[in-house]
Amino acid sequence: MTPAQQDSPADGPAPSARRHDLVVVGAGTGNALVDDRFAHLDVAVVAEGPFGGTCLNTGCIPSKMLAVTADVADAVRDAGRHDADATLHRLRWPDVQRRVFGRLDAVSGKEEDRRRSSPFVTVHRGTARFTGARRLCVETAEGPLDVTGRRVVLAAGGRPTVPPAVADSGLPYETSDTVMRTPVPPAHLAVLGGGYIAAELAHVFHAAGSRITIIEQREQLLTDQDEDVSAAFTRAVESRYDLRLGRELTRVEGAPGALRLVLDDGAVVAADTLLVAVGRRPNTDRLAVEKGGIACTDEGLVRVDGQMRTSAEGVWALGDIVTGVPLKHVANREADVVAHNLLHPGTPRTMSYDAVPSGVFTRPQIAKVGLTEQDARAQGIDHQVAVHRYEDVAYGWALENTEGFCKILAERSTGRLLGAHLIGPQAAALLQPLVLAMAIGMTAHEAARRQLWIHPALTEVVENTLLGLRTE
Repeated sequence: MTPAQQDSPADGPAPSARRHDLVVVGAGTGNALVDDRFAHLDVAVVAEGPFGGTCLNTGCIPSKMLAVTADVADAVRDAGRHDADATLHRLRWPDVQRRVFGRLDAVSGKEEDRRRSSPFVTVHRGTARFTGARRLCVETAEGPLDVTGRRVVLAAGGRPTVPPAVADSGLPYETSDTVMRTPVPPAHLAVLGGGYIAAELAHVFHAAGSRITIIEQREQLLTDQDEDVSAAFTRAVESRYDLRLGRELTRVEGAPGALRLVLDDGAVVAADTLLVAVGRRPNTDRLAVEKGGIACTDEGLVRVDGQMRTSAEGVWALGDIVTGVPLKHVANREADVVAHNLLHPGTPRTMSYDAVPSGVFTRPQIAKVGLTEQDARAQGIDHQVAVHRYEDVAYGWALENTEGFCKILAERSTGRLLGAHLIGPQAAALLQPLVLAMAIGMTAHEAARRQLWIHPALTEVVENTLLGLRTE
């Protein structure tokens, strides 16, 4: 028996099969883990969607480029609070789209070209499903192709969830994958969902001139945030949006461009466009992972250990498809761990999900790390809380901001930082010193006193919140 036969799955590859040392399923973060350190291997990237994945094409980057544009438009509208007379004529939506997607589509195309020209990478374009251990059938434009790998990295991501009331209606709807490329901002955009995707895209289209209605089952928006932040955000947007909270969508009626959304209380929302933003689901159901011996949770997330290994020998996984935290910066770190462990199996690294920060780029901006106050109560942790408002520091005066605040939780007996939450301008940037402090184990007192804080920068709101925590 030859070495190649020894490494083959039990049933053996078909004569037309392609064999590789490493097969990466997914052209987003999975593709990004392959660099020149892998040049001694025969690597394949199996790509269904555009290179760059969700983040580059339909997620983090375009939504934030659009959110910054919305921030600029809102700043013009709000100029009066700074005694400046300004009027927003219009937001040139087609020009905005050309600027955003003209740039991002070019980046995606160049990355695919770079991969195709690589001497050690083969690109298989098509949809993949497992047919056995480390063996895939890739449906390409030229027909099915059997692909096997000595090792496989599964990074196939996820997609928007669409509830049956929408999917079964036969009427058109948008998701985060499609709505940012709509040629004209809707006159009236109904948003189904109250999470971060809903909040960010509502902000974008409100700035573009759309009337916004948000339909959310829970009584507040952004309920995965700290309870005080969730309440503050809901109050902040209730004058801008039509909020239908504590309500469920039961059916969609009408016609394209003239939708009627029937709610569980009998109310009807008339809108020309429906954006479904109720969450995302992993793509495992499209991959026949069970045939590859890959165990998943009931929600379809791939189970991985600390080294990002799946239950199948020689198969790793990362990103939105696994049981970690579905954020791009987390996926990047997971990719670092997987790449190291592929190259250095004798000295493996372990992924840590301690002190994972996140941001919501809406208006007002939101950022968090660690436990919420409701988490701390549920876990029975004896904790203390400090809150400091933007309006109580000098730069907050300059901003004329009356709604922003910083909230920090610490263990009462030791001052150990448990969680931090900001709502207001620059929240995501202001959070970072707290992420660092938590990551290296600084107490609240140490984080406040072992560094100087620029006066009168907005970071003083973080400093003063830390100083409000006392070790008892």
